[in-house]
Amino acid sequence: MLEGIVRESIGKKGTKALRRDGYLIANIYGKGLENINAAFKENEYIRTVRNKETLAFPVSIGGKEISVVVQSYESHPVTGKLLHVDLMVAQPGVVTHYMVPVEPVGEAIGLKNKGLVNIAKRRLRVKGAIENLPKTIVIDVTDMDLGDSKLIRDIEVPENVKFTDSDRVPVLSIIKAK
Repeated sequence: MLEGIVRESIGKKGTKALRRDGYLIANIYGKGLENINAAFKENEYIRTVRNKETLAFPVSIGGKEISVVVQSYESHPVTGKLLHVDLMVAQPGVVTHYMVPVEPVGEAIGLKNKGLVNIAKRRLRVKGAIENLPKTIVIDVTDMDLGDSKLIRDIEVPENVKFTDSDRVPVLSIIKAK
């Protein structure tokens, strides 16, 4: 489980000191709950997020165990180092918006014709309760050739979940390699 600390100082000086010590700044929020300003050891946070089994993962802040979902993050434009993360409390039964990652599966026909799989939207915005959400949205690309694309309307919707993006938005396509 990911251990975190509650930040007393939320000013620039305190934030810089925490970052210098290897901490990642985080905000934890939820519907009807008070916001928590927290900090996690950056390496432990990255390890936890990479190895999680479901969309939600547990964290321990100030002696309380909370199940959270990554809503957004901010990284440095040059180094790519994480600067800040927003975590939303995963409350069972509460229907809200989540960002679910896209996972292409299979080997496309277009790859043999010197093509590449281009993922236009790495995460799709969905609305539903946390217990109904899949870990990833799996898209089969085996029948796709050069120039083919999958739109949101072409993706199978999991039960009790609704896509909130427009149905004509492209998710992934097979493009010609240069």
